[in-house]
Amino acid sequence: MRKLPDFPWDRLTPYKEIAGRHAGGMVDLSVGTPVDPTPEPIRRALAEAADAPGYPQTYGTPALREAVAGWLRRTLGVSGADPAAVLPVIGTKELVAWLPTLLGAGPGDRVVFPELAYPTYDVGARLAGAEPVPADGLLTLGPAVPKIVWVNSPSNPTGRVLPAEHLRKVVSWARERGAVVVSDECYIELVWDETPGRQPVSILHPDVCGGSHEGLLAIHSLSKRSNMAGYRAGFVTGDPALVKRLLEVRKHAGMIVPAPVQAAMTAAYGDDAHVAEQRARYARRREALRAALVGHGFRIDHSEASLYLWATRDEPCWDTVEHLAGSGILVAPGDFYGPAGGRHVRVAFTATDERVAAAVQRL
Repeated sequence: MRKLPDFPWDRLTPYKEIAGRHAGGMVDLSVGTPVDPTPEPIRRALAEAADAPGYPQTYGTPALREAVAGWLRRTLGVSGADPAAVLPVIGTKELVAWLPTLLGAGPGDRVVFPELAYPTYDVGARLAGAEPVPADGLLTLGPAVPKIVWVNSPSNPTGRVLPAEHLRKVVSWARERGAVVVSDECYIELVWDETPGRQPVSILHPDVCGGSHEGLLAIHSLSKRSNMAGYRAGFVTGDPALVKRLLEVRKHAGMIVPAPVQAAMTAAYGDDAHVAEQRARYARRREALRAALVGHGFRIDHSEASLYLWATRDEPCWDTVEHLAGSGILVAPGDFYGPAGGRHVRVAFTATDERVAAAVQRL
């Protein structure tokens, strides 16, 4: 295992203390933690499945896998979605961190991910002993062939959406070289810019993959779209051979989603109404914060989707963090996600209406 980086959020502690001294209390916009209630049908399904004396299925119940496949078809247009290729996971951060290891990556292998990216892609490569390679342009990698290529659209932290044409090129490039493409699509339902060509598309959509899921995996989470972060619930799907391989390893390792959580997941993927309701809440908070930040002298880049505003005052990001902490507002510095983020901050709009209103008033 390669040496792990320091946990980045520890570096925010001094600024958290500054923000906490504000007379109106701190407004924490640094972490995208859901704060709204978990929808009642999901909680009811969890409670009704609470009598669970036996071991659950690592593979997930047939009902869960069918509910996920149905959601993939109707919501993302994945016409070839197969319940047999769906595998529930214990929260997607767990999967992101261990996927290179589960796929057999190790010393001498390269794991490629975006230059601005969720830090766990890097951590997962290091846990496997592989080489982490941040690179936005695959053609710049030279002759060495990566074992795994991560894509993330909509992006955390930037909210950027990759068009189908871009993803198609990534898939083609990776297939020619025998690399696995893993697409983190956890924010795919949280879209704010309706401009044609800026709509997120799954790596498994026929327009991207040509109807074949060979060499492809897509990861989805219920944390944000269904307020289920505390449930640790998500899934991976795609190439049936890769999913089968992951299933076998996870059986041996005891990586099993609890049975009541599987029941809650089934309910969540069978209901679209609560997602629309939550998206409307986030849209209101996003617009209020966006307008306040722009009025305060910020520029918002990308941010057409996801739960964050990628904001800049064209200064070092830690200066911006300190500036906002003085008003009792805590945000994440862009360099948490790579050196290319050194002049931006990530502003989450997952706080309550009251806290968002407080931030807007202060700005």
